[in-house]
Amino acid sequence: MLHNPNMAIPQASGGDAGGRRPRQADILIGLTASAGLLHAPDGTGYADLEINGHRETWPIRSKGFKRWLARQFFVATDGAPSSEALRSALNVIEARAHFDAPQMDVHIRVAGHGGKLYLDLTDDAWRAVEIDEAGWRIVDEPPVRFRRAAGMQPLPAPVTGGSIEMLRAFLNVGGDNDFVLVIAWALAVLRNKGPYPIIVLSGEQGSAKSTFCAILRALLDPNTAPLRALPREDRDLFIAATNGHVLTFDNVSRLPAWISDTLCRLASGGGFAVRQLYTDQDEVLFDAARPVVLNGIEDIVTRPDLADRAIFLALEPIPEERRRPEKELWAAFDKARPQILGALLDAISFGLRRLPGIRLERLPRMADFALWATACEGAVWAEGTFQRAYAGNRDEAVDSVIEADPVGSAVRSLMASRPEWTGTATELLDALSEEVGETVRRAKTWPVTARALSGRLRRAATFLRKVGIEINFGKKGRARTRIITISATADNTGSQPSLPSAPSASSEKTVRGNGSSGASLRTVLLPTDANEGPADRTTVRKNPRDSEDADGADGADANTPSHPGVWRTRI
Repeated sequence: MLHNPNMAIPQASGGDAGGRRPRQADILIGLTASAGLLHAPDGTGYADLEINGHRETWPIRSKGFKRWLARQFFVATDGAPSSEALRSALNVIEARAHFDAPQMDVHIRVAGHGGKLYLDLTDDAWRAVEIDEAGWRIVDEPPVRFRRAAGMQPLPAPVTGGSIEMLRAFLNVGGDNDFVLVIAWALAVLRNKGPYPIIVLSGEQGSAKSTFCAILRALLDPNTAPLRALPREDRDLFIAATNGHVLTFDNVSRLPAWISDTLCRLASGGGFAVRQLYTDQDEVLFDAARPVVLNGIEDIVTRPDLADRAIFLALEPIPEERRRPEKELWAAFDKARPQILGALLDAISFGLRRLPGIRLERLPRMADFALWATACEGAVWAEGTFQRAYAGNRDEAVDSVIEADPVGSAVRSLMASRPEWTGTATELLDALSEEVGETVRRAKTWPVTARALSGRLRRAATFLRKVGIEINFGKKGRARTRIITISATADNTGSQPSLPSAPSASSEKTVRGNGSSGASLRTVLLPTDANEGPADRTTVRKNPRDSEDADGADGADANTPSHPGVWRTRI
């Protein structure tokens, strides 16, 4: 709201006696009388401001609100408030927002309300797209509240008449199945709740991984810094998740254990907390899910729990003669972006109509994502297309992760020629050590204690089960000694996998297939990646949770009798 420079100075109640002019803090508090105050569930205070005929929502402690308040003071008094007055006024305004104002959710980029979805266009007029079962439309004043974080850029106003296939020309995607998974992920991003599978891109230099990430970010959640290095600690990742809807991490060489765990929580939806700066006891909490994209030359995801939440795409290199200038590529994409976005919104409206009636015979780990993608697919593909693509990609991930994990690979090698193994964790560690050889045993990735081995087995159990190897933990005897039983189905025996090799910092893994199962590859004309390479740009801290003694298991030997058909080893 633009104020008249000749407006009267607001008078605060209980002002100074004797006709004195009100203090600066009182004037500042009075100037917020026209602002609608509210607070989020986490206690953060916000103010709805009427500016140039539209509503804007700002955190009371944000720079934007402070600038607005300082300008209102200047318009009213032709002067500037002191820092102390501004600080005192903000304390009172924030207290009013917390105790006297209603509680409302405040969202970033996407929101849901009353069975409808809302997409913040982040334009100067603070408009949003409203999506429901009947279609979508641009609204000037949505019923939900959005906030604007630093770096957020506007989305183009979507238009009808486009096709999702228009996006294929801008992505170096290696087949129909991979393109289906990318679109399914994009449709999930435009939904207000997770889970969101993590897209993991791999490929050699020149396969346009960075461009792939930048285009997805520009289509769904544009930002002035679309690609970022992997965070060095939880606090950095927390800040990124708080201030953006889509997180894209470029040129990742490896994923430490601590960040793999945090990415799992971000994908499925979970909370984590960091200590608030300049305090001893206060915490800042984050409890939400965020879409994430990772890219790297190697297969960077090696932990089964993260791989179970991921979509893996292997990009083929683009020949130099088929590249096109980056300026030309982005000009064409900006032209097509409104129609591509409109086509995605059409599919979302279709999905909202179908979702209540969708049932799947088998639910994968990311069950809600699979249900949502299946509900939307009828708008763009034949029914069953997504399920086939997703199942094939998950099967590819199983083999890839088992091969990358020395423990999982060793277990698979051990069980290739026998139906069952039973013994203690100590006995199993000795048996697996014989399978892998001295080179792998000396590597840092190899467990050195029975307790550490037990923890690694629990992590690998899910993917080993998918290839026919079942791991069970039990107790036997009067001493209740912990026993590990490994059983293999007929499908697993007889195929001798290659033994794990020692990890090398300089070696590169062969780029695995994309799971398209015979689908023809499509190479598109994309610019050269600017910042690709194997170098790790961050220093990763050691996390206490990444201890080899993290999981409980009894390494004691068991004096249990041998059973027919059971292979045993003794220390």
